[in-house]
Amino acid sequence: MKIKNAKKVIVAMSGGVDSSVAAWMLKKKNYKVEGLFMKNWEEDDQQGYCNSTQDLFDAEMVCKKLNIYLHKINFSLEYWEYVFKKFLDKYKKGITPNPDILCNKEIKFNIFFKYAIKVLKADYIATGHYARITKYDGKYVLLKAIDRNKDQSYFLYTLNSIQLKKILFPIGHWNKNIIRNFAKKINMRISKKKDSTGICFIGPKKFKNFLNLYLEEKRGDIVTVSGEILGQHNGIFYYTLGQRKGLGIGGIKEKYNLPWYVVEKNIQENKLIVAQGSSNIYLMSIGLIAKNIHWIKKNDLSFPLSCTAKTRYRQKDIACNIEYEKNKRLKVLFDSPVIAVTPGQSVVFYLSEVCIGGGIIESRLPLSEL
Repeated sequence: MKIKNAKKVIVAMSGGVDSSVAAWMLKKKNYKVEGLFMKNWEEDDQQGYCNSTQDLFDAEMVCKKLNIYLHKINFSLEYWEYVFKKFLDKYKKGITPNPDILCNKEIKFNIFFKYAIKVLKADYIATGHYARITKYDGKYVLLKAIDRNKDQSYFLYTLNSIQLKKILFPIGHWNKNIIRNFAKKINMRISKKKDSTGICFIGPKKFKNFLNLYLEEKRGDIVTVSGEILGQHNGIFYYTLGQRKGLGIGGIKEKYNLPWYVVEKNIQENKLIVAQGSSNIYLMSIGLIAKNIHWIKKNDLSFPLSCTAKTRYRQKDIACNIEYEKNKRLKVLFDSPVIAVTPGQSVVFYLSEVCIGGGIIESRLPLSEL
């Protein structure tokens, strides 16, 4: 579909495949396309944790090839204030937050959104997220991507209908392998570039060292559910529920000869509690309590509500029932027990392929009390 009166769209360019192909697609549809590269982190930087210099170079090369102007702006101060400080605060308390959701909410779809619309006078912003937007009953709603394996609606549940009206997700209708083929077809040298993951795009192997720069290690005991001490941890904030690797107790086996998993974090006593086997009852939850609830389009919802949920990215949909508790909390009860429900992460709700909203997991309702 060709656009008669060219609408101006600012594409958040990361230097990656997805945003690059998104810009190309929009240009093919005759939008007036400009790119914007956000620098969200100040490297000090002998550590080599972030690759923003390389990402900027890649974004510049893509924009040059597509013949579109690239704006460059530094949101490092805002990222530190609204994302990273909150992220560290949660980690200090032994909670495992999701920085991608916070970054989307505070930076991409708040600060960048307002800058593009108000300062750069854009009609729309666009990103390389795998999600879709449609208009239903006069309101804009968020849908899962066609490629369910790459669907990123989980990270976008904090959006609202007013924002969705001004957002474009060009690649949400395509599978990832086709997006890479598009990049090859138009001869983008970033077509084989790896996807970025995690905070400031830090890989899992570097993450512990990165946290060490900001959080002081506080050693404590690793104990079984019966209280037997198996070893020492370096700080409860390094670990998350369901974690198997990196515990340092791999050689210690009981009669079952199964690997150990983190099943609870006792913050007050600074103890990491473990049990054996990925299906042990201590790791399972029958539900959860959620706070900071956000609905994309609340008017159509009535409670109690039957829907599906995800408690982590790329998880299969979980059938559940949700109802409001006191203090604006939600009680979510699963149809069958769910593994590794983690406080600090988000629970996101769906009606079929429509993402209706979500909230922060405050606590889980365990299948078996410790």
